[in-house]
Amino acid sequence: MPKRPGWRSIKIHRSYTIEEAARQLSVAKGTVQRWLKTDGLPAMKDQRPFLIHGQDLIEFLKRDKRSGKKCKLHEAYCFSCREPREPAERMADLVAISDKIGDLQALCSHCGGLMHKRVSMRLQGQLGTLLDLTIRQRQSSM
Repeated sequence: MPKRPGWRSIKIHRSYTIEEAARQLSVAKGTVQRWLKTDGLPAMKDQRPFLIHGQDLIEFLKRDKRSGKKCKLHEAYCFSCREPREPAERMADLVAISDKIGDLQALCSHCGGLMHKRVSMRLQGQLGTLLDLTIRQRQSSM
């Protein structure tokens, strides 16, 4: 899992442009732009360049955004939607990778994108009650 940006290098009484914030946090400029556009990072947008208050940036980074995005057993994380989602029409494939691990493959019910989730093969009985599950063996790569 990627390392989260550290907020300790941000000064609370300073304002940052998108480029300065990205450089200070060692993230891409597009990441900071996404935070502004979709993740609720407040900024002064009435003039260019947009300015982000240091205190607002620190509070945004301290919030644990991942805590509310845990997948239930029958859900998988959709990277397009950036949310845990149920499989479309509650149908999924369980591809056995080994005797103990399987790859749950499904289409997102919201956007139709492909989702994957590693699961224990011991849970196939429980998954079968929640989803219309097709169990397959992994194909060899020869």
